[in-house]
Order: sequence, then structure tokens, then C-alpha cells
Amino acid sequence: MTVAPPETLFDDILEFLTTSPSAAQIVAYQPTPALQQRLSELLDKNRAGQLKNTEQGELEAFMRMNRFMSRLKLKARSRLAT
Repeated sequence: MTVAPPETLFDDILEFLTTSPSAAQIVAYQPTPALQQRLSELLDKNRAGQLKNTEQGELEAFMRMNRFMSRLKLKARSRLAT
């Protein structure tokens, strides 16, 4: 069975977490280059005031998942320090 590549940051993070990553792998996690590019596009459009409603929702989802991963990385760093 072939698995389709992740289309959103949420999907990418879910896929990553299903691999049972170590604390070090969590700290090192980065979204795919395609997702990083999409985020850059959305941020550029946002700065220019050109976001469509669907893109605004997509950007908000990126930001929520970014906050989640920041908190998860903080916890992982704490675990590595002990």
C-alpha cells in the first residue's frame, strides 16, 4: 500500500509522530521543504494583504501546529537535559 505524501503541516506532524521519534528527533524536526515553501508564500501574501479566506485558515492552521511543535520541542529539550 502506497501512502500519499503529507499535504498539510498537521499531516506531516502526524506522520512524523507515528514513527515514535526520540526526544532528539523531535528537537531536530523540520517540515518538508514543500511545506516550508507554502508557509513562505502564505506569509508573503499575508504581508501584502492578499490572503483569500481559505488561505487565512491555512495560515492559522500552520501557526497552531507551529506553536504545538514549539511546545513539544521544549519538552523534548527538557527531557534531553536530564
